[in-house]
Amino acid sequence: MNPLKSLLNPPRTLLLIFIVVSTVGMILLKLPQSTTTSITWTDAWFTAVSAITVTGLAVVDTGTTYTTFGQIIILLLIQVGGLGIMTFAALVFILIGKKIGVSQRLLIMQSLNQGKMGGIIKLVQSLLLFSLFIEAVGALFLFIRWIPELGISEGMYAAIFHSISAYNNAGFSIWTDSLTTYVSDPIVNLVITMLFILGGIGFTVLVDLKNKKHFREFSLHTKLMIVGTVAINIIAFVVILLLEWNNKATLGSLDMMGKVWAAFFQAVTPRTAGFNSIDITSMEETSLFFMIILMFIGAGSGSTGGGIKLTTFIAMILSVNTFLKGKNEITVFHKTVPFSIVVKALAITVISSGVVLTGVFLLDLTQRAPFLPILFEVVSAFGTVGLSMGLTGDLNEIGKVTLIFLMMIGKLGPLTLAFSLASKKVSKIRYPEEELYTG
Repeated sequence: MNPLKSLLNPPRTLLLIFIVVSTVGMILLKLPQSTTTSITWTDAWFTAVSAITVTGLAVVDTGTTYTTFGQIIILLLIQVGGLGIMTFAALVFILIGKKIGVSQRLLIMQSLNQGKMGGIIKLVQSLLLFSLFIEAVGALFLFIRWIPELGISEGMYAAIFHSISAYNNAGFSIWTDSLTTYVSDPIVNLVITMLFILGGIGFTVLVDLKNKKHFREFSLHTKLMIVGTVAINIIAFVVILLLEWNNKATLGSLDMMGKVWAAFFQAVTPRTAGFNSIDITSMEETSLFFMIILMFIGAGSGSTGGGIKLTTFIAMILSVNTFLKGKNEITVFHKTVPFSIVVKALAITVISSGVVLTGVFLLDLTQRAPFLPILFEVVSAFGTVGLSMGLTGDLNEIGKVTLIFLMMIGKLGPLTLAFSLASKKVSKIRYPEEELYTG
């Protein structure tokens, strides 16, 4: 067996490819034609990683620091990172007529977080077509809104940039205040939120919705994602609306419809989208803590978003409910959830919690900042969200590098990182069981 092939398993290969692409992005963003002023290598690296992980956190202002060329580099990194590096590699293979081997299919399967290799190439083709179509439709609606206000060239550019950034859950904006200017604008609110909700619900769900007509025909994953997404968005909307209703710095100064639009937008954007239509730093501490929980949960598996994933969270809730009811099997929608899925969900949650706690510890040790902004930025980076309480731009070099690694881990997934470091040796020895007292 080739020792190099044995060393570079799919998780390690993905990690290596990711490092190479982000390094290329860093070099391109450091070019003089990419910026309006000189930036450090760390800032260029941070921006490249933030773009390819579709996070949206920024140490410098995207609209004023980067030229149009630099912004296009960022946009390309967002597109590649959102749809997956291996997805684009597969597209190139298809276009040149080269056969996609088993090793490449394994990499694609790993990058899209799929459990089966069968039909993976068809899924990639559907993913690309769906994504480009949705981005084009989103840009078209934003054309209609922004061209009369900004002019043809600037309006078209803003529409394309924000459509791609929104669908890929990146959160990058060419405007310093993100979308706060359009806090009460129904078109901008609806288009942007629909884009990042569709991007965050997951590619397999979109394919399922396209191919099947009735809810009962959907896979269990699709059913849970639809129900879970609707439920968590409604809960988040009501909570944000109530908590911020009288806050004059956020919703309090808006009229009734303005409050509804702002609360809706800010309720769904923590699901890894990263845009904001109100000032994050002016929100109530309770609202900010609630948003931290939403950012940690994240979007759907196999989507452009991050976090532990909504289905992971649902699996954990279902397992607790099963235990409290004294049942031995987790059932939902007349289906039984395999025990292996619960173990995987537990592993993801525990590893993710450990990563977040480590990040908080490092920033608390090296930065002069209050605890809540530190926790907020760390979870935002790990969940590839991009929302900020203003701390990211003030970080020292250690803080920036810490968030860079958090964004990488959040994008690749904690299990991918764990598998890349773990040994593949499996013992066949079984030992006798014995009770362990817990609780």
